[in-house]
Amino acid sequence: MSVSPQHVVAEVTQRIQKRSAATRRQYLDMIEAARGEGRHRSALSCGNLAHGFAACGGSDKRALKDGGWANVGIVTAYNDMLSAHQPFAAYPPIIKKALNQVGAVGQVAGGVPAMCDGVTQGQPGMELSLFSRDVIAMSTAVSLSHNMFDAALCLGVCDKIVPGLIIGALRFGHLPVIFVPAGPMRSGLPNPEKARVRQLFAEGKVGRDALLEAESKSYHSPGTCTFYGTANSNQLLMEVMGLHIPGTAFINPDDPLRERLNIAAAQRAAALAEDGAQAIGDIVDEKAIVNAIIGLHATGGSTNHTIHLIAMARAAGIIIDWSDFDELASVTPLMCRVYPNGPADVNHFHAAGGLGFIIRELLDAGLLHEDVETVMGHGLRAYASQPLLDGEELVWKPVTEDSADTEIVRPYAAPFSPDGGLRLLDGPIGRAVIKVSAVKPEHRTVTAPAVVFDDQDDFMAAFKAGELERDFVAVLRFQGPRANGMPELHKLTPALGSLQDKGFKVALVTDGRMSGASGKVAAAIHVSPEAAMGGAIGKVRDGDIVKVCGHSGELSVEGVDLDEREVAVLPPKRTEGMGRELFAGFRAIATSAEDGALSMPDLAVPADQKALAEA
Repeated sequence: MSVSPQHVVAEVTQRIQKRSAATRRQYLDMIEAARGEGRHRSALSCGNLAHGFAACGGSDKRALKDGGWANVGIVTAYNDMLSAHQPFAAYPPIIKKALNQVGAVGQVAGGVPAMCDGVTQGQPGMELSLFSRDVIAMSTAVSLSHNMFDAALCLGVCDKIVPGLIIGALRFGHLPVIFVPAGPMRSGLPNPEKARVRQLFAEGKVGRDALLEAESKSYHSPGTCTFYGTANSNQLLMEVMGLHIPGTAFINPDDPLRERLNIAAAQRAAALAEDGAQAIGDIVDEKAIVNAIIGLHATGGSTNHTIHLIAMARAAGIIIDWSDFDELASVTPLMCRVYPNGPADVNHFHAAGGLGFIIRELLDAGLLHEDVETVMGHGLRAYASQPLLDGEELVWKPVTEDSADTEIVRPYAAPFSPDGGLRLLDGPIGRAVIKVSAVKPEHRTVTAPAVVFDDQDDFMAAFKAGELERDFVAVLRFQGPRANGMPELHKLTPALGSLQDKGFKVALVTDGRMSGASGKVAAAIHVSPEAAMGGAIGKVRDGDIVKVCGHSGELSVEGVDLDEREVAVLPPKRTEGMGRELFAGFRAIATSAEDGALSMPDLAVPADQKALAEA
């Protein structure tokens, strides 16, 4: 007897609620205690308060001194080196003016770092990338720690920035918090053409000048990169979790609608501060987390969120794991084809119907929980709409009934595939995830001899020397959080793709990351436990026959009992320079990828506690 998708969603949600009962209760008690203290500036001494408004202009200073106006803290990831965050320079004055118009004050509470994996890809700085999320979480907490604020606006877009902002904001769960993005840059060189030039460069068929020209035409102006990687997956999560003003995600930075949405976010935050309603800790509950996972699967989003969503959930006292992702993926149809799952970019996706269309379809199918809290009030249905300007007025209308381009966006009843393309792999080597939505069915199962590497540069050297012109499974170990901070390994993708195009059966098994741009080759990533924690991936040897199967979920070694082998010794790695030495403490205590790669012990849930909760 078949079980309906809706039944599976309900079962997974109930399992998460049961598993999380104790930690969620502890979290809610924490925010209730903070809420019971009343408007927080009332707890400040006169000296505290005077310091807090000393730099304000006259009317804002009077309002904060008298205590009658809400004060909205602005936490910003602005810098002008990164295209996605450069537009935030103009936001604070617009936000402050909008708040004044409704009898509220805005103060920039603090800044958080924002680094770009696109800049650090393949470089030493990438070893700081994953843990920058936890630094951002702590920076957010520092920003809000002054107890001056009645609500907050979080300005961020990219890979680790939004998860870090969420983790930090959730520890101030009594506050209403709205997330404010900057939007994607307009379309440039098509993503498939960019990928083609990258592969030609890897094969030595074009030079650096041609590669740089292609990259410059792809990443060409302020705004987020237009492929559907982690940054744009973040924006999907904020919409489907109800933490955006509806329809905010994919409006370009130079669109007049963008400023109106920023104003709406500021004024809505002020209204929530006055009402004391829809605090972030109430919004981000078990149902919201399940909605986030379903939205990720339906759109073919980034595998990085099999790490980040776990960490974000932990910050709200909620325990999820890869089995939850896997079960929900099995009943969530893939409704989008956005690069790397297809040629379209997020601008094309937005024009074809976008997130509002996806949310409407999933709500109508009963796959998303509609009875949730959002920054707009109760119920997710407000997010099945699109914003537009009617003269000077910002209004919302229902999303289009039909997709404007069924090669990009399809309805729930006629998807691209019956499931979301993410699989849990399990076996003697460990647990891993694989994203198969961009991998052709004939390439999803590979059984071949292992070629073991401890460094991605060693793999690239072997590729360039012509030593990999054969069937093989590359086992790249010691790339997890404990070993070196879990850098992304995108530089391997063009090389592996080239070998696959030549007719070789190739796959990757790694305890490192590849993310939403992982491409067309079967890649078992985030293997847990990692080699540096004694994981069995550290026991695989050259020549072992490894099977990676995206159909059956198998990750195994044929004819070998790994329990009888010793784990390889972590090779000497450079742990200083480019700031790496400053993150030694993070690496030493990081949890596994399936536990969110958290370096904050109070948010981590030990395996025995998780097992007890399950029982």
